[in-house]
Amino acid sequence: MTSGRKPVPTVLRDLHGNPGRRPMPAEEPEGVGDLWAPPAYMDEEQREQWNYVVDHAPPGLLTGTDRDILATFVNACVEYQKAVLQVRSMGQVVKTKDGNAIQNPFLGIMNRQALLMKTFGSELGFSPAARASLGSRAPEFSNDAPAGGRGRAVRGSLAAYLELKPDKLDS
Repeated sequence: MTSGRKPVPTVLRDLHGNPGRRPMPAEEPEGVGDLWAPPAYMDEEQREQWNYVVDHAPPGLLTGTDRDILATFVNACVEYQKAVLQVRSMGQVVKTKDGNAIQNPFLGIMNRQALLMKTFGSELGFSPAARASLGSRAPEFSNDAPAGGRGRAVRGSLAAYLELKPDKLDS
């Protein structure tokens, strides 16, 4: 495993204008396909969360290639919500059948799911720091979604964004 900073994807370097003037990679693997409906194995709560995430994802980043990591993020979100409800109803400390006070087991589940959400969310651009790397002045993109607003994978056009980008270096 290599150490150091993660490589910056070409799409982000395009957004920022490559201020360091480092050579752009000749070929970089790109995600393919669209994200449409959630996987068939998901229950109603997971489908609802999937649709919410796809609708609110940073524009133009998610593709069909991201399906499994997105499914993992969605599952972590749903399990986190369930664990939060359990901790609220039972409290952070519970009593065993012997009368000993212990940490609520759902608190550990809640914390683990929060960690997974943070990890996968930053990979998918769902954290403030990840969004900052996309550019803070990104214009509003049109939602080219089918009826019902669900199923769009790529929102807006990268070319349209680059055309409107105020700090374009090539002009």
